[in-house]
Amino acid sequence: MLIKLISYKNMSTEKATGFMTYGRSYAEERDPQERLNDWKEIYIHLPVINLQQQGQRCMDCGIPFCHTGKTINNMASGCPINNLIPEWNDLVYRGLWKEAYERLDKTNNFPEFTGRTCPAPCEAACVLGINDSPVTIKNIENAIIDRAFEEGWVKPNTPDMRTGMKVAVVGSGPAGLAAADQLNKVGHSVTVYERAPRPGGLMTYGIPNMKIEKETVLRRIKVLEDAGISFECNIEIGVDVPADYLIKNFDAVVLAGGATNPNNLPIAGRELNGIHFAVDFLGETTESLIASDLEDGKFISAEGKNVIVIGGGDTGTDCVGTSLRHGCESVNQFELVPMPPEERAADNPWPQWARVYNLDYGQKEAKALTGEDPRTYSILTKEFVDDGNGNVKSLKTVEIEWTDGPRGRSFAEVEGSEKEWPAELVLIAIGFRGPENPMLEELGINRDARTNVAAVHGQFKTNVDKVFAAGDMRRGQSLVVWAINEGRGVAREVDRYLMGETDLP
Repeated sequence: MLIKLISYKNMSTEKATGFMTYGRSYAEERDPQERLNDWKEIYIHLPVINLQQQGQRCMDCGIPFCHTGKTINNMASGCPINNLIPEWNDLVYRGLWKEAYERLDKTNNFPEFTGRTCPAPCEAACVLGINDSPVTIKNIENAIIDRAFEEGWVKPNTPDMRTGMKVAVVGSGPAGLAAADQLNKVGHSVTVYERAPRPGGLMTYGIPNMKIEKETVLRRIKVLEDAGISFECNIEIGVDVPADYLIKNFDAVVLAGGATNPNNLPIAGRELNGIHFAVDFLGETTESLIASDLEDGKFISAEGKNVIVIGGGDTGTDCVGTSLRHGCESVNQFELVPMPPEERAADNPWPQWARVYNLDYGQKEAKALTGEDPRTYSILTKEFVDDGNGNVKSLKTVEIEWTDGPRGRSFAEVEGSEKEWPAELVLIAIGFRGPENPMLEELGINRDARTNVAAVHGQFKTNVDKVFAAGDMRRGQSLVVWAINEGRGVAREVDRYLMGETDLP
């Protein structure tokens, strides 16, 4: 013990200047040319020494913005679930991995989800990022949870006793799973209903395998099942089972079905074959991959086709990466917005999320094959063209020019910039406009102006007695980490509703 104390004393001296000694270590990725031949995760854990150096770079700030979880300019700044980031950074630096996991587990039910798929607003808000590259927080988090599973530190949250109260959770995405986990901890009996063949929601069907392998999701589901949570799949509430069944048979109901109604592009030719929503393209590929390693052919295939992805963001990138793995002939991605700047603009200061140009994994893979970023910015799709047999063969576009005016930003078409692009497969990835209807209509749930379930954040109560809502179904399409925030929050309020008080954080 004396040796450890002396060693820690020496390391503490080094820690004070770690941010001056070491630069940022970027997440290691498998070579794009190699990884396009499979569906395995693209990222590789940094060596332990690099992770500890990143922990050493963490300055243990007097005011650590990394875990504040604020919304600035409509974007997340810092961690929405208030992860104790400086604490577990320091513990990893000191080699105390189990203690680091224990701190991480206090605030995050599923670090393996956020460590792989979260865009890391914590890093954008790192104080070191004011004038240097931020700490590689996300990679440290991912390494902690994977080590915890390997070492057997992750245990089911089985309660000592049951309360006798029953809670139904509709939807098994990160919000629903977080709510179920928290409610089960305090002794309520939880049943999770999922309309898809397998649980996981967004984590299973919305995010492709190369970002999070489905074994990782199912590993966590097994932990939740071992803790006593029941999962009922292939059941859509309001279709297969009347929504009223939940009201009659459960003491509380949590609606966490996500915002799964995709935005459409209602222009000429939209009815043609070969034009699909991104969510269908990605979901079918994942289910076929899990069920048969794509042997059953039950998915929308991009093989040998000229693919155009309309829309940006994570979903657009996932469509690019998936199309390349299918073996498409070509892939282009259209963005309505202008190309972001290389550096932060004056109206986008720290600690806001930095709106800057970068290549995500899908664009890196396309560039590795063609030498070019597949994205075209400031472009508007005008028409889908018929091949004469009811199939899409191309689409027509026009360039646009953005201007700032008294009513905000607007665009005008650039005369003479019309162009026709070959495309046998078009994927629409322009976001979602809210949750789907059958269950909500049957229950008489009030909606807000954006068609999301009307419930105040922090209270999560709907207009219907004993029915609560959380996640994308309440807030609209958002980040995985916000879904976990809402799942934990709604569990707290449901527990308070059932018991009169709550000890849930």
